[in-house]
Amino acid sequence: MTELIDSLSFQGVAIGLTTFLVIGLFHPVVIKFEYYFGTKHWWVFLVSGIACIVAALLCKELFWSALLAITGFSLLWSIIEIFEQKQRVEKGWFPMNPKRKHCYKRQLNQEHQET
Repeated sequence: MTELIDSLSFQGVAIGLTTFLVIGLFHPVVIKFEYYFGTKHWWVFLVSGIACIVAALLCKELFWSALLAITGFSLLWSIIEIFEQKQRVEKGWFPMNPKRKHCYKRQLNQEHQET
């Protein structure tokens, strides 16, 4: 039995699990980021994503390199999601930050004029 366990490669499973966790983590991060900061600071995700990808290229260990690359590309994908999150807020699918109503004013006024 120990020979079987020793012969298994858990690295792929660990990378798969961490991918699942990273993607799951970024979903609420995007929602909260858009709520508090809007789309104005999307570049934070760009810089962080590029930094993670560069770090992945420099990392010698496969697991950590893969984790950095997955995080980097998830950060880059989050840029798209932040702008889509703004659209979801404008549609009323997610709550709007009352302190940032002016960010949505144009879109909301257009909707009221159409009805």
